[in-house]
Amino acid sequence: MPVVIDPDTSTVGALLTALPPGAHGLDSAERLALWLDNRHDEYLVVLGPTVPFEEALAISDHLRISKPTISVVLVRAAVDTEVLTKAMHSGARDVVASHDLEAIGAAADRAQQLWVALRGPGGPQHTGKVISVFSPKGGVGKTTVAVNLAMALSDRGVRQVCLVDLDLAFGDVAITMQLFPSHSIEHAIGTEDTLDYGALDGLLTRHDSGLMVLAAPSLPDAHDRVTATLVTRMLRTLREKFDYVVVDTAPAFDEQTLTALDETDELVLVATLDVPTLKNVKVALETLDMLGMAHEHRHLLLNRADDAVGIGAEKVEAILNMSIAAQIATSIDVAAATNAGRPIVSATPDHPSSRTLRELAGRLAGPFGDEADQPAEETTSRRRSRKRR
Repeated sequence: MPVVIDPDTSTVGALLTALPPGAHGLDSAERLALWLDNRHDEYLVVLGPTVPFEEALAISDHLRISKPTISVVLVRAAVDTEVLTKAMHSGARDVVASHDLEAIGAAADRAQQLWVALRGPGGPQHTGKVISVFSPKGGVGKTTVAVNLAMALSDRGVRQVCLVDLDLAFGDVAITMQLFPSHSIEHAIGTEDTLDYGALDGLLTRHDSGLMVLAAPSLPDAHDRVTATLVTRMLRTLREKFDYVVVDTAPAFDEQTLTALDETDELVLVATLDVPTLKNVKVALETLDMLGMAHEHRHLLLNRADDAVGIGAEKVEAILNMSIAAQIATSIDVAAATNAGRPIVSATPDHPSSRTLRELAGRLAGPFGDEADQPAEETTSRRRSRKRR
């Protein structure tokens, strides 16, 4: 997808109208670097007219070496021979006048064609992000967090999200969402060497929100027949088709969970404010350190975080030597929404727990993955205009 860089939000909004749906707007080169580190399907960077010319040349020159498959288009208020010469030397593919939106759209088409040619006849390979929700102790609200996090990432169908219930013995994702799947992970057993998305798609169950669910087996005896190889094949296949794959793991370091953690890009550790849970989480962190899993990509979520229990957030951070990414207070509303089969994120979007989970989802998706990072001036009519184009 194309990315537009310009510190002026109105300029970003105008440029986005010339680009394909799904293009994003950012306000600085620093944010661009983080964005490209987390996304692998970008083929065009458009540097807006209010980006200082020397800075634009430096960005273009850097991308020419570090990410040669990404085209750079410089948009300038005035285009002359000197601008064209310096842009060419920096590695920019095109230089376009800021008022010529049609030329910007044509440059985007050429960039996409070049991307496909450089990546081979199959075109660019989509690579989604695997987000695992884990706790070494049951009963901490891990599944509730996983379901709501997946709903928040889905953002009412804007993003393609698959929720995988990898608690193979006692998975509760389906019942939590009031789904009655006809197929589950169990039906993929034995297909380690042949499984592709065509076969896996038939095992998914669609939720009303658009979220897709790969349910756990209905009986616990299937646990030992789901091999680590199958788990790897499933997650790698799903990440090629979905923007995010959320994995609700088992509360144990079994073979399947370890395999999922090894495939994980972002790990959410769920804990509650009681000594046994904190002890288990500390042991789990030491185990993850020993295995070298997701060391820089762990996010601690405190569930039922109430000061009245005698253990505060500062003490938790000291015990675990890890900062807290999010806290969710005890609320009967969360339990009521779960029992009703409507996760709190969708049932009550303005609930404090919903806001916390959406904020965490935005952090996991990347600094610019959330709709809130689009320019404020990009109105509904402008989005419709982009969609029509």
